[in-house]
Amino acid sequence: MPLHQETRVLSYTAEQMYAVVADVERYPEFLPWCSKLIVQKRERQNGIEFITAEMFIAYPPLRERYISRVRLDPERRTIEARHVEGPFQRLDTRWRFVPLAKGSEVHFLIDFAFRSVLLTTVAGGVFGFAASRMAEAFVHRAEKLYGAERLSENLQQ
Repeated sequence: MPLHQETRVLSYTAEQMYAVVADVERYPEFLPWCSKLIVQKRERQNGIEFITAEMFIAYPPLRERYISRVRLDPERRTIEARHVEGPFQRLDTRWRFVPLAKGSEVHFLIDFAFRSVLLTTVAGGVFGFAASRMAEAFVHRAEKLYGAERLSENLQQ
């Protein structure tokens, strides 16, 4: 099943990158193939925020809608999203932001499988490209919000 993970060292702080990824309502403005996002529900428990979000994806010829439950933990600087409803058998995304003396180390993982083996096979061919484009979109968003980056190192795993 397709799995993509990468680690990047960025000049943005862990808090800045966390804020970019946590701002799910803004995803349609910068995330490739995200045409619309609706926050259905927000809850807080012990400093952790849970968001139920409905995302509409347009990756021609595919047009899909799915619902995720997003867990935002600012203290641990982690964000996790798990598939709830839609065309996927599994769609898990994990972010972890580690402060460094100058900037941060950003860990990104996405793991998915469509319910259909055929769709998983077809999507698997472009999955690495799509996942890298998505990760890069968050860096470009940080550039727009916080200014051009001075240091960037991609540590593919």
